[in-house]
Amino acid sequence: MSNVIAINAAAKKHIVAARATSDEMLLQSIAKGDRNAMHVLYSRHNVRVYRFVLRMVRDATMAEDLVSQVFLDVWRTASQFEGRSQVSTWLLSIARFKALTALRQRRHEDIDQEDVLEIADDADTPEASLDRANTSAILRACIAKLSPAHREIINLVYYHEKSVEEAGAIIGIPQSTVKTRMFYARKQLAELLKCAGVDSIAA
Repeated sequence: MSNVIAINAAAKKHIVAARATSDEMLLQSIAKGDRNAMHVLYSRHNVRVYRFVLRMVRDATMAEDLVSQVFLDVWRTASQFEGRSQVSTWLLSIARFKALTALRQRRHEDIDQEDVLEIADDADTPEASLDRANTSAILRACIAKLSPAHREIINLVYYHEKSVEEAGAIIGIPQSTVKTRMFYARKQLAELLKCAGVDSIAA
């Protein structure tokens, strides 16, 4: 019994230590087959990756499946991370590629825009969700009307708080193009919100 307690204590100590390490150090450990490091990295980033993918594919089940694929790729290819960007940027690059591939495969299917509006955000309390429901629904509906390229920029910069440089790295375009797309995306979104009767949301 004392051996089991000692093993559990050691495992907990290892996990606590892993949580205090940087994403880059976790990847180095993952490359060596460290499952605890993989668990910590997943815990840190799975929600962000899921929300990013969900806004692209607009299907909760598909998004969950793609998130699993992303982290399976991370487990297999951690040693290939070169540190030229943040780990979160690298993860979203993988996620974007997988989401685009999935969308191409089901291009013939009809995507219901309203599905996105019905997915609750677990980060909100029921009260906050009720208070924000109308405004949030209008905003998401307007974002859904943007072109895929403009919607992607809004998603990365506003929802995932990526810099112009990071957004360019994820999409694979120059920073100047990111800035141009952002300008037109914000302009178009502001017009859509105005038509919807909402002037108080910053585009």
